[in-house]
Amino acid sequence: MAKRVFFSFHYQDVIDFRANVVRNHWLTKPDRQSAGFFDSSIWEDAKKTSDLALKRLINSGLKNTSNTCILVGSETFNRRWVSYEIMKSLEVGNHIFCVHINSIKGKDQKTKPLGENPLYYLGVSFSDDGKKVNLHDFINNKWIKYPDLEGWNVKEVDKELIGKIHRLSEAFEIYDWIDNNGYNNFSNWVK
Repeated sequence: MAKRVFFSFHYQDVIDFRANVVRNHWLTKPDRQSAGFFDSSIWEDAKKTSDLALKRLINSGLKNTSNTCILVGSETFNRRWVSYEIMKSLEVGNHIFCVHINSIKGKDQKTKPLGENPLYYLGVSFSDDGKKVNLHDFINNKWIKYPDLEGWNVKEVDKELIGKIHRLSEAFEIYDWIDNNGYNNFSNWVK
């Protein structure tokens, strides 16, 4: 059954057409079922006037989705709202995965070196009693408290997880659209 996927990306990658290749590849499939997903992204309303309006737009876009796919271009790792989309996806329990898109030829018919994994720069830790998730951002080679979203309560976690910040890149997969044959395998990456 096709799942609803929220795509997170840097808007420049839409302008360069790389994000469009992934998001629209279903158009050349027989149907949505064989593509394995419905696109639940937000992009038409991406320019809002306030941080609160953007958060509400993202939160609304994530409703009724079960997957978040981060399309990794050159600057995706450094985008505030991509980080928020990832952290909020984690909070709502979405399956998260990344797809490198710089190996896709842009509108200039050129590829780029792979961008940095945005999940490397985000982390979680757990309170001493193991009942709360704390969120972290890796900036200037040090961990700081993530500023745009508070942590949340969880059922108690294993004791060995307490006392350390865990990078999200340790928990979630990253694929390359070209090298990992995304056109044929994307539906397998969606859970």
